[in-house]
Amino acid sequence: MRRAVSSVLWILVAACLAGGLLWLAGGQVSAVQGPTPPPTNTPRATALPTNTPRPSATPTVTPSPLPSPTPTSTATPEPTKPTFLPTPTLYYPPDYEPKREQPTAIPTPMPRFRSLDENGQPYDLLNVLLIGHDGNVEPGQPFHTDTMIVVSINRDTNTVSMISLPRDLFVYIPNWGMARLNLAWGYGESIGWVDGGWGMMRQTILYNFGIETHYYAMVDFEGFERIIEAIGGVTIAVDCPIQDLRCTGAACTDGIPGNETDADYELYTLPVGVHEMDADLALWYARSRKNTIDFDRGRRQQQLLRAIWAKTKETGQITQLPQLYDQLTSVVQTNMPLSEIIPLIPLALSIQPNDIENHFFRKNIETIAWSPDGVTNVQLPHPDGGMNRLIANFLQPPTQNRLRLENARIAIYNGTTNPGWDMVAADRLIWEGFAPTPMGTADRTDYTDTIITDYTGASKGSSLNELVSLLNIRPENVRVQPDPNRTVDFEIVLGANYNSCVERQWVPPK
Repeated sequence: MRRAVSSVLWILVAACLAGGLLWLAGGQVSAVQGPTPPPTNTPRATALPTNTPRPSATPTVTPSPLPSPTPTSTATPEPTKPTFLPTPTLYYPPDYEPKREQPTAIPTPMPRFRSLDENGQPYDLLNVLLIGHDGNVEPGQPFHTDTMIVVSINRDTNTVSMISLPRDLFVYIPNWGMARLNLAWGYGESIGWVDGGWGMMRQTILYNFGIETHYYAMVDFEGFERIIEAIGGVTIAVDCPIQDLRCTGAACTDGIPGNETDADYELYTLPVGVHEMDADLALWYARSRKNTIDFDRGRRQQQLLRAIWAKTKETGQITQLPQLYDQLTSVVQTNMPLSEIIPLIPLALSIQPNDIENHFFRKNIETIAWSPDGVTNVQLPHPDGGMNRLIANFLQPPTQNRLRLENARIAIYNGTTNPGWDMVAADRLIWEGFAPTPMGTADRTDYTDTIITDYTGASKGSSLNELVSLLNIRPENVRVQPDPNRTVDFEIVLGANYNSCVERQWVPPK
């Protein structure tokens, strides 16, 4: 039988994140090349990151000055900031006695994390929880919210951040006690909590993470597939090969759920490269975990959200959102009104993909593994405060989090016979805030090692070390050749040993 989908996403903002929630002010985006639109290389302000953990205080951010505008012959009027609805008020849950004996101590409530501007005032944040659930459950049984992504829109700085919440994080659920985070919604529904599952979920997130959530959007696996079909598929740059069972038999496409047998599944490998994904493959990519873990699935799911945004922008579906809203909400459950989304649509058209921040929990860094009974495996927040630092960075404007002391011009060439590798490497760097250009095939295709040439010769304020780390380039393959007449700052030629699957807790396919 078809296995229950235990981690899908998405959501109103699948086309609407694409359309309204992922928005930034900035220049025009150039034509689509590969998995994501390459960002325009507009100089940005220099800012030092604030990474100090603040477990008992509100994180404070001092924004950097904006770049000076380039003079033009015709003055462009400043856009008027849209008027938004007041965000819903959220209170910490009442102090209930646990319903059962607890396997571990109940933590104290996390302080409410807020980023402050230079005047000490909280930024105007709109936080939307995107939820995917395993809808294939027994009648009357609560489903599990196995995908949870908080999208934070800073309406003062016009920036966006995303963070994936681990489904197996062991947290305090009000009126119940310690349990997995993915059980909070179902528990709230089952006891008739105020605002049902949503009310319980947002109070659980506030208590354990200090994050206020204002709206939600939720979909099951069928709704996700319908969204992918509606936009004509997505383009994904796969930088770590994925291997897992995939339903490929005739019964997989007969339209009758549960008509599949084990014989219809086979081991399938998705290699490194740029892939056009239909709804079925995109769903498989989102939920695969045979040679990866839940933490990496969160990254892939955010990658799919970015791809949905890129596709809907390319096809112009963003501007059709008001007309498509009824169709969208027929497959998406949400409490976010259209009137809150419409003012964001014009801003979505100028988004820069390298200015969308993505945050993830990492095993043994933000969390540690633990077993409450010797059999069950869950995750606990790491005692050194790693989770607090992650959340503080998530809520800060991206320009405050990133150390960008130069506006590097980066050209990437594919020195192998593997198709699309230059676009895969470019997509990897875009995630980290760079604006690289994939250049296609190098002068030859038999490079063994990946080579980087630094034409800046800068010893300070250079992106060289970060580029070397992100693309896993060996020290002996770093060349420094200062050139005052350069047209690019860094030139990267990918070799057969290229591997950007770094710090991803990945298990190579067998």
